[in-house]
Amino acid sequence: MFQFRPSYLKDGHEYMSLWPMKPALYSLFPECRIISATKFGMQVMPPLAVLTVALQLHYLGMAQLPQALVIGIFFFSLPVQGLYWLGHRANQPLPPHILSLYKDVYSKMQAQGCALEKVPAKPSFKALAKLLNSAFKQLDKAFTNQLF
Repeated sequence: MFQFRPSYLKDGHEYMSLWPMKPALYSLFPECRIISATKFGMQVMPPLAVLTVALQLHYLGMAQLPQALVIGIFFFSLPVQGLYWLGHRANQPLPPHILSLYKDVYSKMQAQGCALEKVPAKPSFKALAKLLNSAFKQLDKAFTNQLF
């Protein structure tokens, strides 16, 4: 059963800022594509929604107000849907194949002497984003190329 959780929007925005947008990750995770689309939608959809409603009302008249508002609300909701998906994804526990990647990156970073947080009992995608972000910041390019 679906339950709307407003905290997912805040979590999605935070997750969007945490996730490293590196070319090596584009083929492994859908987050890079969702984040790009959500950022684009946050810039383009509000003006497009207003323009669409204004043009429909101008050319078709006030009789089309309900339909114009529904289309405008739809355009406004597209970036919100991306944020909600990201918030939901951030709170999901890692599946086994990604959990092994998480542990591998964590152990290699520990071997390099990086300061890391303790591994949570059930790492989430948000913990993976933090780990990958610190890996790309703290490790050199040659080492991160070996990881991915």
